[in-house]
Amino acid sequence: MLQKLGPGLITGAADDDPSGIATYNQVGAAFGYGMLWTCVLTIPLMISIQIVSAQIGRVTGNGIAANIRGHFPPWLLRGLVGLLFMANTINIAADVGAMGAAVEMLGGGSWQHYAIGFGVVSLVLQVFVPFPRYAPFLKTLTLALFAYVGIAFVVEVPWGEVAYQVIVPSVPLTLAYAAGVVAVLGTTISPYLFFWQASQEVEEQRAEPGEEPLKEAPEQAPRNFARIKLDTYVGMVFSNLIAFFIMLTAAVTLNSHGVTNIQTSAQAAEALRPIAGDFAFWLFAAGMIGAGMLAVPTLAGSAAYAVAEAFKWKIGLGRELLRAKGFYMVLAVCTLLGVAINLAPVDPIQALFLSAVINGVIAVPIMAMIMLLSGRADVMGKFVVKRRLRVFGWLATGVMAVAVLVMFAGLAG
Repeated sequence: MLQKLGPGLITGAADDDPSGIATYNQVGAAFGYGMLWTCVLTIPLMISIQIVSAQIGRVTGNGIAANIRGHFPPWLLRGLVGLLFMANTINIAADVGAMGAAVEMLGGGSWQHYAIGFGVVSLVLQVFVPFPRYAPFLKTLTLALFAYVGIAFVVEVPWGEVAYQVIVPSVPLTLAYAAGVVAVLGTTISPYLFFWQASQEVEEQRAEPGEEPLKEAPEQAPRNFARIKLDTYVGMVFSNLIAFFIMLTAAVTLNSHGVTNIQTSAQAAEALRPIAGDFAFWLFAAGMIGAGMLAVPTLAGSAAYAVAEAFKWKIGLGRELLRAKGFYMVLAVCTLLGVAINLAPVDPIQALFLSAVINGVIAVPIMAMIMLLSGRADVMGKFVVKRRLRVFGWLATGVMAVAVLVMFAGLAG
């Protein structure tokens, strides 16, 4: 079963990056158990849009940006890709900064030096380690996220009340609560995940002898569609399970003790220690480091795939450096700019907020284009997505559109 899991599992786990962990902690501390229901709501929405993205990659043999390039205006693609690059760079900055802060909490030293180290190590692994050898390493890192499940069993949890709040949530009609829901949706359903999973399907197809795009080898479709379905279901359920336990831990340890304003993952870890003990603190910090090492290559890689495909450059982590110079240049610039932001006098919370706004701006049109592409016979051949996937995919797009409108209404107010 582990051999069948790949792009979907890594994509789902990378969704729980340190900046996402900070968001889940914020809403858990602010609203207690009152936001746990969002982790259930987003499961079918995430599964549908990620399966559609993966199928586009596997059927056509090209990533999302390459397919958009062939069917939509170039200015639209380049504008969206430019915003994706900006948002991913800011996310990388937040992630390596959070990882550096976690190491500083565990052993002292300078968090900025650690942030530089994490960024450089991640970049070297992506550029110089062949992807077939690197992918199992990313799979292994997903285990680090179970640290957040472990914390829930270190502290006392009123499971009956938790179950009730999930099934019958109390939803206060306040701007702060609406902003919290928008933050969770924006963190959970992120544009970089669509590009990454589709491109990884292309990578795996090219790496396997005898495998072809399904439009050219339709006899390979049943086996690959079954694998994509299993992989994506496991990955997205895993992602939401981790998010649920992060929120739950924050609600039990922080909200219930009057700590309602948490801005970063590091603050959450520090606040956890006096309430839940050193063991929970160490688990939380260790999980943050593992999550960051998984998320940084996903963020940088998805930006590199999108930019390279938009400009018709050779792509692929499976290619040697000199055979995909543009692709690796984008990957390196995205990672190193993210590291450099941590050395500048930039407010990390404001930077993350800007990233969330950018992701909100680009998520809806990208999702709409993905759904339009998936229903076109000239793109998918006889593998146009089936009705149930189409319904849930458009539902996910509509939910994100409402979330973005709420976000901008809040900004205007």
